[in-house]
Amino acid sequence: MSAVAWTNHVRLGRGVCDDLAQAERREWWLANGRGAYAAGTVAGTLTRRYHGLLIAPLSPPLGRRLLLTKIDATVVDGERQWPLYANRWAGGAVDPRGYLHLESIHLEGRMPVWRYGIGCAEVEMRVWLEHGADTVYVAYRLHDAARHFQARPLRLSARLLANARDHHHLTGAHALRPEILADGAPARSLRVCMPETHDTPAFTLHVQTRGGTLAPDRTWYEHFELPIERERGLPADDNHLCVAHAALDLHPGEWVGLVASLSADASPYLEEAMRRFQGHDASVLKRARVQLPELHDAPSWVRQLVLAADSFLVARPLPDLPDGESVIAGYPWFGDWGRDTMIALPGLCLATGRYDSARRILGTFARFVDRGMLPNVFPGSGAVAEYNTVDAALWYIEAWCAYVEASGDRAALARAWPVLQGIIDAHCRGTRYGIGMDEADALLRAGEPGVQLTWMDAKLGDWVVTPRTGKPVEINALWYNALRAMADFGDELKQSALPYRQLAERVRAGFRRYAKEDESGLFDVIDGPDGDDGRVRPNQILAVSLPHSPLDAFMQGQIVKQCYSELLCGLGLRSLAAGEADFQPRYEGGPWERDSRYHQGPVWAWLLGHYALAEFRVHGNAGAAQARLEGMRAHLLDAGLGTVSEIFDGEAPFAPRGAPTQAWSVACVLEAWWRLERARQQRTRRQDVALAAGA
Repeated sequence: MSAVAWTNHVRLGRGVCDDLAQAERREWWLANGRGAYAAGTVAGTLTRRYHGLLIAPLSPPLGRRLLLTKIDATVVDGERQWPLYANRWAGGAVDPRGYLHLESIHLEGRMPVWRYGIGCAEVEMRVWLEHGADTVYVAYRLHDAARHFQARPLRLSARLLANARDHHHLTGAHALRPEILADGAPARSLRVCMPETHDTPAFTLHVQTRGGTLAPDRTWYEHFELPIERERGLPADDNHLCVAHAALDLHPGEWVGLVASLSADASPYLEEAMRRFQGHDASVLKRARVQLPELHDAPSWVRQLVLAADSFLVARPLPDLPDGESVIAGYPWFGDWGRDTMIALPGLCLATGRYDSARRILGTFARFVDRGMLPNVFPGSGAVAEYNTVDAALWYIEAWCAYVEASGDRAALARAWPVLQGIIDAHCRGTRYGIGMDEADALLRAGEPGVQLTWMDAKLGDWVVTPRTGKPVEINALWYNALRAMADFGDELKQSALPYRQLAERVRAGFRRYAKEDESGLFDVIDGPDGDDGRVRPNQILAVSLPHSPLDAFMQGQIVKQCYSELLCGLGLRSLAAGEADFQPRYEGGPWERDSRYHQGPVWAWLLGHYALAEFRVHGNAGAAQARLEGMRAHLLDAGLGTVSEIFDGEAPFAPRGAPTQAWSVACVLEAWWRLERARQQRTRRQDVALAAGA
């Protein structure tokens, strides 16, 4: 079954497409499984420095460079012209306004498909990346119906804008001097040879056309305005080099287009490449349906999340593990992070039936366990891993727990057992940054001045915005969960489980200290430098949502009640209750303003799945808990199409903010829906059996 037949959730028509504000706030995102990505707005304008048709890593999966920015295509019939693109220029001018010809955009699987109305005809445009290769395809087709109306032949004239910069940076005019070599006359392919610079090795971008010709060019187009960068308090003026003009003849029903790649061997055959992309999406969906019966009749928005999950999985080969894998935490600016990877792994891999990927990710990160800790930020080429995280290793144990539960792979667990034991031992003895167990109550403490260790990790210079030094509540919920998981692993492997079980009981007793005197909820941190922190934050929800909870049913209910009344929004949980003195309702401004507000009120999407699972544990109604996730259905038609944003403002209208596509946002919603659907179906089957027995 094709990807098209299985999910068609994202489809927008006029009213969105021809409204510039609406069309610019919606973005499409693609990834290729090795760190490269492509992105842009529905309108075709550039609004971020990260927009481009090919942003590829020269040292995969990191070291990403903007290589091909955009293709500005115009349909010409000899007398009239219809631009299929738009550009924003310094000062706010938008010219041309090709989005006014845009009839619709939809995602076919993950592939964005534009339909432009040009006079009495329609032109379709598609963009996709080759999975596993740094290659982008841009294809155009004149629809068959056009043959009945078009009197003159149509031609597509396209301008190819390229670059060579780090995707975090901007380019000054005339900063690039590539050698542009055309192959033949007329040329159907050419090479753009970028010389080595102080921060970029030399590389060649290979461009081919299908159904047309190419003519080299060296014209600079200056002063593209990037409004999102300006909103973020950053420089917002960029420049790009036109390296070629393409001329393509449009015939009804025939695909023509362009291919750009870092490989000289990229195939120019558009239809075959399109089928490969569609086949990859179809295989992702088919695997999920075959491995997980719960997904067989899933709604279209859930199936879209299954496809979105694939975008974050990347190859991470190591010398002793050539098939290593990892997770890009989010696009466009994140790499692979230890905490994010382990939180996201169940949703990205287990809720999609990708057990092999889960095992390879766990095996890849095992190589980097040091002093009982996982890296916070995965090292790039030649870099040293950073270990400033107190929870990544505890999430690693939970990821193993979820993997073994889903796959039954005891052989892999046996191989990992010494590593998991080492994590617990190191935390008992003490490790970096003051992380270690307090013998008095068996709880983990953590923190040193100037170091951010929990997921609330914003830091400005030497100022840690939310230091949470002491004993953070979710860390000890994870600690208890890890000890209970280790006891279960010990039983499975016929290893000594009793020490873990006994220590877990000590932690459970110590965890009672988190309960506030009025039993309305839990302290966020206890035994901190300034005493106990009673601000209402969402971290306490993990003490209910994780498989093993240290709390009794009453306190679980109190936590869910407090999170519902003070933190829950339709798209996640606020990072701080609105009634707290430090609450910041909007995530906006320059880097200082945004970082200082990051965990002081914005709604975090990844916590929505945990809330839904916690509510199910308390109330036992899987359908009602599943309904908590329904807010994501509409969100997939906004911001990053078909995916989930990192955060949202803490007050209505809850505007999407942060990274427009975030791994744990997608993963935690998908995992919760899958687990709740499984629970709902199991209850239905039990009811059917009971009815049959009664009959």
